[in-house]
Amino acid sequence: MTPTFSPLVLTLKLDRATFERFNHLRQQYFPPAKNTVPAHITLFHALPGEQEATIQCDLQQFCAIAPPLLLEFPKLRFLGRGVAVEVDCPKLVSLHQQFAQTWSNWLTQQDRQEYRSHLTIQNKAPEAEARLLYEQLTARWQPCHGSGDGLLLWHYEGGPWSLANEFLFAAPDTTSLS
Repeated sequence: MTPTFSPLVLTLKLDRATFERFNHLRQQYFPPAKNTVPAHITLFHALPGEQEATIQCDLQQFCAIAPPLLLEFPKLRFLGRGVAVEVDCPKLVSLHQQFAQTWSNWLTQQDRQEYRSHLTIQNKAPEAEARLLYEQLTARWQPCHGSGDGLLLWHYEGGPWSLANEFLFAAPDTTSLS
């Protein structure tokens, strides 16, 4: 019998204060029955589980020399049936591009699309409800910032995810964090 492997999801590990802020918003506005994972910034939605050892090795090597990332959260984005916080971080886009090139043979159509980082605080809601929330939150939104402190690799199991491993960025940044 051939073993089955669950897909892997790769997300950015947020600093504690940023995670708590956005996870609170997600718990407040995401439809409760559909909110099975905490607040996150996804880099890849479905990496092949059968390549987990290689992926973990790549992540370990990268994170051992990578500095934390400065993240800017300038505005909200209307998703049609939800609301997301936009993430401005050119180094995060570069990180995504680097791994997309390394893992190009494994990527799904979704993971091959142009990377537009965001953090979803509401999804799968009726469009009118989402539009109202977007307008309410936009009226009082204050740009803020936080940091990405590492990468989290998850097993996707149909609903909640289970953590496969955490990879912290190890190197201090001696350049500007833009």
